[in-house]
Amino acid sequence: MPVRLSPEVRYRLLKYLADHPEASQRKLARELGVSLGKVNYCLRALIEKGWVKARNFRNSKRKAGYLYVLTPNGLEEKINVTAAFLRRKLYEYDLLTKEIEQLTHEVSELGSAPAAK
Repeated sequence: MPVRLSPEVRYRLLKYLADHPEASQRKLARELGVSLGKVNYCLRALIEKGWVKARNFRNSKRKAGYLYVLTPNGLEEKINVTAAFLRRKLYEYDLLTKEIEQLTHEVSELGSAPAAK
């Protein structure tokens, strides 16, 4: 059964991996505020979709490690999810701005009303 990732999880993972391909799963979990199991699950999904390749390397402590490299399809997906994430955040910003304006108007009306006795 294919793994489904929410757009926000895809955005956060692809963005972090593009900037930190050498990050361990443990560091990735800590940085994204999710469990190690979820990171493992999500990385497998990204690899399954062909967006990320895991390449073996050895670090200075002689432990096996991986580089998580975005594939060309992964870079394209990163662009797509980044654009979608930006559109969603701009929409949320517009809604919040309108709500702030409405609340500001209500407060100014209440402030100019005579005090109840």
